[in-house]
Amino acid sequence: MMACCLKDELLCSICLSIYQDPVSFGCEHYFCRKCITEHWSRQEHQGTRDCPECRRTFAQPTLSPSLKLSNIVERYAAFPLDAILNAQRSSFPCKDHEKVKLFCLTDRTVVCFFCDEPSLHEQHQVTNVDEAFEELQRELKEQLRALQDSERGHTEALQLLKRQLAETKISAKGLRSTIGEAFERLHRLLRERQKSMLEELEADTARTLTDIEQKMQRYSQQLRQLQEGIQILQEKLGEMDRHAFLGGIPSLSEKLKGKIHETNLTYEDFPTSKYTGPLQYTIWKSLFQDIHPVPAALTLDPQTAHQRLILSDDCTIVAYGNLHPQPLQDSPKRFDVEVSVLGTQALDSGVHYWEVVVSEKTQWMIGLAHEAVSRKGSIQIQPSRGFYCIVMHDGNQYSACTEPWTRLNVRGKLEKVGVFLDYDKGLLIFYNADDMSWLYTFREKFPGKLCSYFSPGQSHANGKNVQPLRINTVRI
Repeated sequence: MMACCLKDELLCSICLSIYQDPVSFGCEHYFCRKCITEHWSRQEHQGTRDCPECRRTFAQPTLSPSLKLSNIVERYAAFPLDAILNAQRSSFPCKDHEKVKLFCLTDRTVVCFFCDEPSLHEQHQVTNVDEAFEELQRELKEQLRALQDSERGHTEALQLLKRQLAETKISAKGLRSTIGEAFERLHRLLRERQKSMLEELEADTARTLTDIEQKMQRYSQQLRQLQEGIQILQEKLGEMDRHAFLGGIPSLSEKLKGKIHETNLTYEDFPTSKYTGPLQYTIWKSLFQDIHPVPAALTLDPQTAHQRLILSDDCTIVAYGNLHPQPLQDSPKRFDVEVSVLGTQALDSGVHYWEVVVSEKTQWMIGLAHEAVSRKGSIQIQPSRGFYCIVMHDGNQYSACTEPWTRLNVRGKLEKVGVFLDYDKGLLIFYNADDMSWLYTFREKFPGKLCSYFSPGQSHANGKNVQPLRINTVRI
């Protein structure tokens, strides 16, 4: 009621709006300067001017601005009336009057209806202190809840990071040990190979030197005998008496016996070739026999192969056939929808590694599968279904078959994929077998026997994806 009454007092009776530049002219009534001017312009033919409120006439009225009313109107426009009427007076006086407590939510500050410049808070959200208190209490409580939620999130994140920190340190320590053991084994193998090669070299050297020294002794002895024979013949040839010369001929043969030898030296070259040439490659080939694991010679199980898959005679190559399905006997082991085949070997312990050639293909899927996976109907290739695979799709995209798929960061086109399984540690790692760069790791607790899994994908009539998958067998 009070708000409505005050507002009525601030309305121009001509335009029925809040006063704009209020003026008076002799009576007690106020009008907008523009409104009263337009009203009087319509009375010019009468020669007099009147007040629209009281109808009092004036010959030459003078318009006087009402500064106090203008100030009230301005403040009314800047501050909501209900806030003004509901405000409490402060116990701290302003310079000239007690301060009316209002609060500007926009500027977040206490304001005074009388002291503060109204234009500073024009079109702002201004209310009384009680309502502002409740509003800001709600806002701050919401902020507090948000901060508390964030605090819990940060606490949980820190706890997780602390666990990861501890686990990383433990893992790094274990990996340092693994790397050290791997290199120590190589160093040991190299030292053993070096020792063996040096011992072999010493044996070859000793044998060769002994043979040479024995031949030198034999030839030195023969050389002395030859020199004695030469001296005997020279002395005989020096005899000038013909009868004495001829008479000594029968005994000459006896004197020269055993002193004439033929030079039939046989010499075998020192075996330097086996200690030179591509020595590092030779050593690497000898080490390969002691390195584990190396690419295993896996084979494919024909009894699991889809009817459209064609296997090589040695079961190391699989391709998709565009002709009609082969007349193969169906069995629970055989895939009937997915163009897939499993490896023959079942793995349930130990460390294994094999390589698959995937060059010139636009689609394939390789990895591991539980021995007891479903082989019938459409199958979701994912860990929860017993499959741990990576896939090439859309010609040049690579993903791990997780839930959902995880895109792999592969530079260029894969030609050969390496698959490493440490069954006991629950690790399945895929590599680019050309440079052994890492592709993806599955960390699982394998529940039973695993088989290698292969799917060459369907080939197309336009010639795409017709190349087979081939198990890469390394022979040294």
